[in-house]
This record gives sequence, C-alpha cells and structure tokens, in this order.
Amino acid sequence: MDKPNEETSRAEEAGRPTLKTIAFMTGLGVTTVSRALKDAPEIGEETRRRVQLVARQVGYRPNRAGVRLRTGKTNVISLVLDTDEQIMSFVSDIIYGVSEALAATPYHLIVTPYSHVQDPMDPVRYVVETGSADGIIISRTEPDDPRVRYMIEHNIPFATHGRTATGLAHPFHDFDNYAFAADAVRRLASLGRRRLALLTPPQGLTYHQHTLDGFSDALSETGASEIPFNTVSIDHSLDQIRSRTAQLMRRENRPDGFVSSAAAATLALVAGIEDAGLTLGRDVDVVSKQSSKILHLFRPELYVVHEDFRLAGRVLARSVLGWINGEDPRSLQSLSAPAAVESSAGAANQPS
Repeated sequence: MDKPNEETSRAEEAGRPTLKTIAFMTGLGVTTVSRALKDAPEIGEETRRRVQLVARQVGYRPNRAGVRLRTGKTNVISLVLDTDEQIMSFVSDIIYGVSEALAATPYHLIVTPYSHVQDPMDPVRYVVETGSADGIIISRTEPDDPRVRYMIEHNIPFATHGRTATGLAHPFHDFDNYAFAADAVRRLASLGRRRLALLTPPQGLTYHQHTLDGFSDALSETGASEIPFNTVSIDHSLDQIRSRTAQLMRRENRPDGFVSSAAAATLALVAGIEDAGLTLGRDVDVVSKQSSKILHLFRPELYVVHEDFRLAGRVLARSVLGWINGEDPRSLQSLSAPAAVESSAGAANQPS
C-alpha cells in the first residue's frame, strides 16, 4: 500500500508542495495532515479547516498515481467530445459546466476528443480499456447507442448529454427539443407564417427525431404546411447551409418561416436568405436555438430560445458522480424545458 511518506517523496522529487510541506507549515504530523485532507472524523474540525486552508494556499494536489494505488480510483472524469462539434460555445460551455461541478470534489476533468471520421466508440473503448477514468460523459446520443450498452456491460459509471431509447437505465441530461420545435412553429404561425422549413439536427441522433416530432405535431395543430429542407442539417458546413438555403429561397414555393436547431447554422441560414434577395422580418422569420447571446448582434429580427450548456455540464458531472457514489441511475435523469421564444433583441437585454 502506498504510504503518505512515499507520496511525499515522489512529489518532492517533482518540486511540488507535499504533505510534508503542509505539516511543516501547520506544525502537525504528516499522518495528521493526510487524515485532515480526507476529512477523517477523528481529526477535529478546527484542524481540518486549518490544514485544508494551507493546502489550498500552497496549491497542494494529491499524487494521482498514489491515490489510485490506495483506492483503486483515478479521481478522473472523462468528457468525450466530438472535435468537429459546431462552434458557438457548446464545447467551451459544457467543459466550463463540468469543471465547475467538479471543483469542490477530488475529481479532475480530462477531455477525450474524437472527430466525425472516427468511430465514436473508439474514445469510450480507450478510456475503459486503459482504466484512465472513473466515469465518462458522452454527447451526440443515438436511440440505440452502442456506447451505452458497452459502458453498462463494462460496469463503468457514465452520463449522457441526450437521451437514448435502449430501455437501459442510465443518467442523462437533455433539452426538450420536442417542446422547442413545437413552440417555434407556434410563434411563426402567430406571426402569420404558413410555409415552414426545419433545419434539423443530424439524422441518426436521438434529438433529431424529438425535434422532427415537435415540428410535425405543431404543424398539424396550427394548420401550417412544411416546405421540405432535408438536403442539409446543422452538421453540414456553413457554406453548404448557406448555398442550399439560397437555392431553396429562390424557388416559387419557398418557406416564409424557418426553425433552426443551432445558432451557428442560423448565421449561414440568414446569409442564404439574404443571398436570395429576401429580407429577414419582412419576407421570412426565423426561430433559432442559441447557447450564447450572439444572434442579437447579428440580426435583431431573429427569434431565439436559449439552451444552457453550462447547466448541462454541471448536471452531467453531478449525475456521473452520483452513480459513482452508488445512487440509482434512474434518479439521475433530467430534462430542461425551453423558455419562451423571444426576439433576439429582447434576449440581449435579459440577465445571463
């Protein structure tokens, strides 16, 4: 078993603050310091506070190799992210949210990247086979996601950003994309828009179907009709979205309203509308999801619904930690309801 003095020796060699450093500064023994940092009940509250304060001040971090030898844990959570994921703050915000939730815990975040050209199973398999994390967070979920089955079979705690339809109980946090799409259609109908097009999430992901169902049901409810726009999704390049929007808007039977599933795609969508010589707010209206208050800087005529990726990161981190600590995964599932559709100019004036 790895002893405190062995951990101290390795850290001293690396020039890092050690248990011995804290012991010297507090006048306590190394064993007492070690127990105080672990919140051992036999150590008085005053001593624990003093030791932990000094540890923070000197920047002490436990040696992770030593922790793993003693506990069998890495104290690491792996966030598996698609490096091709769209811009407009998804990646930075979800990392921020996860980091925020882990800050008060012994856990550290590592980001495990992959790209569209890879099998999304590869990074998950790597983390599991190398034992490099105690828990995993994934996104871009599919209805029958093989990563979910794999992680359950290998008994590793995880949480998903997005739901699955596997029937397997696991923690998740999702945004209610059905409600978003339905609310967006209702707003466009209230503006007198009757021919609506949907810029969808990528086909094959769970939230593609949720979005499509909300859009279709609200069309039936309002009596509006769909103008098919299925040659691109929000995963396509901005140039592709722009050019195909312009093609669509030059047709005689063009849409007079759009629902867009992502802010970055909306930039290209509006550019295509204007390439066709049409004016936003007069010839056509657009309701878009956004995760940062940027669309009002682009076109105040847009209508927006905010999706909070920082919240998602915090909830996902707490969920995977909950499963690590033995909580029932069915109690670690949550769905965020969208706020009301509002003009991007109005959204800009709301507090963050």
